[in-house]
This record gives sequence, structure tokens and C-alpha cells, in this order.
Amino acid sequence: MPYKVIQWATGNVGHLALEGIIRHPDLELVGLLVHSADKAGRDAGELVGLDPVGVKATNDVDEILALDADAVSYMATGDLRPAEAVEDMARVLETGKNVVSTSVVPLIYPPAADKASVERLEDACRKGNASCFTSGIDPGFANDLLPLVLTGVAQRIDVLRVMEILNYNTYMQPEVLFGTMGFGQPMDHTPLLLLPGVLTSAWGPVVQVLAAGLGVELEDVRETYERVPADETFDTAVGTVEKGTVAALRFEVQGIVGGEPRIVVEHVTRMHDDAAPEWPRPTGKGCYRVIQRGNPNLQIDLQMEGEDGDHNTGGLWLTATRVLNAIPAVCAAPPGLLSALDLPLITGRGLLRA
Repeated sequence: MPYKVIQWATGNVGHLALEGIIRHPDLELVGLLVHSADKAGRDAGELVGLDPVGVKATNDVDEILALDADAVSYMATGDLRPAEAVEDMARVLETGKNVVSTSVVPLIYPPAADKASVERLEDACRKGNASCFTSGIDPGFANDLLPLVLTGVAQRIDVLRVMEILNYNTYMQPEVLFGTMGFGQPMDHTPLLLLPGVLTSAWGPVVQVLAAGLGVELEDVRETYERVPADETFDTAVGTVEKGTVAALRFEVQGIVGGEPRIVVEHVTRMHDDAAPEWPRPTGKGCYRVIQRGNPNLQIDLQMEGEDGDHNTGGLWLTATRVLNAIPAVCAAPPGLLSALDLPLITGRGLLRA
């Protein structure tokens, strides 16, 4: 019997997840929550360019909570409204439905996430006898599961570095790029992402879950960043970056062991391929890179590309499918908040097609 799934939200990741659920042989779409009035009442299949599937979108939360389902795929935006997203998920959990989510990224490792959020969700899990798993690509499997698998073949590990190296100029969320991240802003402007502590809040749990997987205690978690201005004005699919404004961003969140950065999450993010040419370059159009220094030295580069040929589309698909494919394991897990350390190997069972 397929798992009955509700899709909550149809944004950049959510609309791909909706298509993923409809096409998945082990999942059955039973409900769809949308936020815009023009989508309400429309068939879920039609919203993603497929044949009708007999499930009508609704913007009525109570209607969604009343449905019978095994899991809810929660993908409403959570970066700027984490408390509201946590409350949404808690209400779902209290009804006995499991939750897989990409929204509140510190929850990829609950012991390192906001204490109040964790307590609210744990209480909801107990009340509903349900489980909650947050993941994606980054934070997510590209910087927790993938590097931890690689560490399993080491004789000695000196430094573990996990990198995202991407051009974001086709990432269709201008409010995130120009507002939250500060691209196209004056060099003396401090965006939300670079306020003290924000990088650690978002990616610190990645460092912490890697440390937990390696069985080490971190002495500290530190953050650093640098930016490079545009040499010339250039246009992108999401907006214009003027000469002299921020065109590239590089940051690290460092787990300190023995007084040195030993577990590092690094992002090298550009809005133009020619920006910051001295910084690390990706393999292909963009990649996630794991570098393990020790014995032996290891490096693996993960490239992704959507069917449209774009690396950012590939990344969005991977964000959605990581949690969708985990639904059977999450439904089978004991009640509570889960991380990559709590789940068995998730494979593409049923997805190989002639």
C-alpha cells in the first residue's frame, strides 16, 4: 500500500515535491495546501503540468489537518518565519501525521537547534505518536549524510571540509539573494545572513551533526566571511548587480577541535562565473565538495543538473526528493525528532524504471 501524503506549499521546492509525490510509485497524494487564492480549488496535477489527479488544492489549514494521511511534506518558507513554521509542523504532528520538511534548516540536527522549537515539536510528537525529519541538500544530505559516509573509509581524519560551490544567478528567489544574502547591495551593507550568529544558527547544526557522527566534542563553533564586488554591472535572471556592489560571497562555519578548525562547512557563492576568480571553482556548472584530509586524503564532488540543464533546478529537486524518499523510514521510526543519524540507508526503491 502506498503512503498517503499531503503536500504543504508549492513554492520553489514545494511544486517539485508535489510533482515528485504524484509520480512516486510508493506515495499517494491525498491533500494539497496552497497559500494563494488563485491556486485554491484547482487540481493538484494541473498545477504542475500533469493530468488531473482528483485532489483539489485548498488554503484551509483545518481542512488539511482533518485529512487521513501518513505524512505531510511541509515546505512552506521558514527562513524568515521559523516560529510560525514550527507551529504549523507541531499542529500536524499532534494529529498523528508524520512530517518531512525542508523549511527550518537548523532542525536537521535537533540537539543543536533552537531549544524552544525543539521542545514544542517534541511535545507534539509525543501527543501524536509521530516523527519529524528535516533535511534537503544544504543543510541536508550533501553536508551531513554524504560526508559521514565518506568518513567511514578513513584510517585517520585530520580535517573534514564540506563545500557548496555554486553560481546562484538562476536561483529564482530575488528576496533571498538580494535581501537575505546581500547580493547587489553596497559592500558596507550587512544583510540578515551576515548578522553575528546567523551563519552559526543556520549551519552550526551541520557542524554539530558531523561532530556527533565522528564522536568528537566541539570546543567552539566560529563563523567567518568575505565578499567581493562586481567589476562591471551585469544582469541575471533574478535581477541586476551593479558595479561595485556585492557579486560573490564566501563564508565558513568552523567546528573547533584541539584549538583548530577541524570540521568546516564552507560556501563559495557567486552571481557571475567571473566573480572572485581566485576562489575555489566548481566541477561542472556547480557542485558540492567533500574534502577529507588524513589517511588517505579523499575528495568527492557531487554535480547536479535538472532536466532543464540548470544546476539550481537540480539542487531544488534534490532538496525535495531527499525528504520524499525518506517518508517510509520516517513513518517506521519511533516518535520524535530525527536526524540523518537516526534513519537507515534511504535508497531510490521503486524509482528505477524501464
